[in-house]
Amino acid sequence: MPHHRRTFLALSARLLTLAALASAFPGRTLGRTRTYPFSLGVASGSPRANRVVLWTRILPDPLDSSSAGMQAYAVQWEIAEDEAFTRIAAQGRATALPELAHSVHVDVSGLRADRWYWYRFMLGDAVSPVGRTRTAPALDAMPASLRLAFASCQHWEFGEYGAHRHIAAEAPDLVAFLGDYIYERGPYDLTHPATPRHGTNVCVTLADYRARYAQYKSDPHLQASHCAAPWIVTWDDHEVANDYGNDRDELLDPNFLARRAGAYQAFYEHMPVRLPALPDGPQRFAHMRIYDRYDWGRLAQFHVLDDRQYRSYHACPRPGRGGATSVTSHCAERLDPARTLLGFEQETWLDYGLASSRAQWNFLAQQTLMAQASQVPVLHPDDGRFWTDGWDGYPAARQRLFDSIVRHHPGNPVVLSGDVHSFYAADLKRDFNQPASPANPVIATEFCGTSITSSSRPQSRTDQYVAQNPHIKFGRSDCRGFAVMEVTPGRTKVRFQALDDVHKADSGVTTIARFVVEDGRPGIARVD
Repeated sequence: MPHHRRTFLALSARLLTLAALASAFPGRTLGRTRTYPFSLGVASGSPRANRVVLWTRILPDPLDSSSAGMQAYAVQWEIAEDEAFTRIAAQGRATALPELAHSVHVDVSGLRADRWYWYRFMLGDAVSPVGRTRTAPALDAMPASLRLAFASCQHWEFGEYGAHRHIAAEAPDLVAFLGDYIYERGPYDLTHPATPRHGTNVCVTLADYRARYAQYKSDPHLQASHCAAPWIVTWDDHEVANDYGNDRDELLDPNFLARRAGAYQAFYEHMPVRLPALPDGPQRFAHMRIYDRYDWGRLAQFHVLDDRQYRSYHACPRPGRGGATSVTSHCAERLDPARTLLGFEQETWLDYGLASSRAQWNFLAQQTLMAQASQVPVLHPDDGRFWTDGWDGYPAARQRLFDSIVRHHPGNPVVLSGDVHSFYAADLKRDFNQPASPANPVIATEFCGTSITSSSRPQSRTDQYVAQNPHIKFGRSDCRGFAVMEVTPGRTKVRFQALDDVHKADSGVTTIARFVVEDGRPGIARVD
């Protein structure tokens, strides 16, 4: 076994062991705290009908990772049926271990389905902010509605987090974050806009990633968004390294798996997620599984995907490099049917989920634009120029997914996407190059959200994309923001929410487009 893979396996095994110890180790009990320990706020996520994960991290100074010391702390927690905490539903103690950056994960079970709860943590005389969370409806229930906000891509240096302030104000039932919660490079020199933006201080070690998460999570508007509702999360590339795929980064670093292991551990330490049971065998700790399935009664099922950890390497990379590039039909590797974006195990898992789903709506919450987005007009199948980091770099894998949708006919498939820092609304078809053929109907709908802060291409270029790809019905790359969905049994309504000025934390927000998808009728319908 290569040395770098042995290192990754050892680090992964250590993470699982530490997570178990955090539930059993007593920790230090404080009577008084000298500095407020909850500088990163609180969060909740991974909601089920009877349980939810509560999160916090003990760190008095968000810009000093040593400010919590090296001792373990005994942290009290409470979850209540009312904001005044007069009706306690559950309470207990968890240990904040220094080996896990003093993070706390409490998987609270035995809760009632389909109801709101309030939670908080205590350390000595310090009390955390109060977060609001909720459980999912019972599996056999048909709730009247679900309000969902989804977002992605929040580069710290590229703007303020006013979008999160507006997400909190929406009072959603659920928030889906689709990747690039942090960026591994920064800060950036933005004083000379005519020159390329070169990031410094690249995250490589576990300590680096921990510091970057602490920086991001110190923002009060991001904290408010976490306090407003439970989150379901997945990652994209920048939680580790730009355009990485599987165990390979852009620089073909032989020690990349060790770097990835540290990044994955930091992700766990800062997200309200639970570590799932892993299979037995010699490869037990080879990966950290993040893909999962969440039910919202019989109204909706969320298939949350991971398109980074298991993918085939990028097609036709530049000589001596990994990562993505832009290719034409001369790149035969791109069309290889053996290539996968999700990994064949996850593909099988998703196929089973689509086959067995009884939900009215099936949402594929994933990282990047699924609709074909050729950079030049496609006049015949051999035309086109495609970016290899997204689904266009893995067309055979996309075709298998579309075939699965057609074969199993799950209720109302809707794809939720991020990554490309642009709003898009698209019709998904089995053959994007035959847009007018009656034998090529719309099989699903896609809504892609823009970024919270990260910059994008000029709008004039996006207008060309829309013109060259007729299945894409709407595109805006000149604004930052998020999307809100109102899901009912009969229809799903979508609003694209754009900030007036991403550089102002108190920015207003405007609805720039509205859409509706009717039950049983896939495809985009614009609402004025």
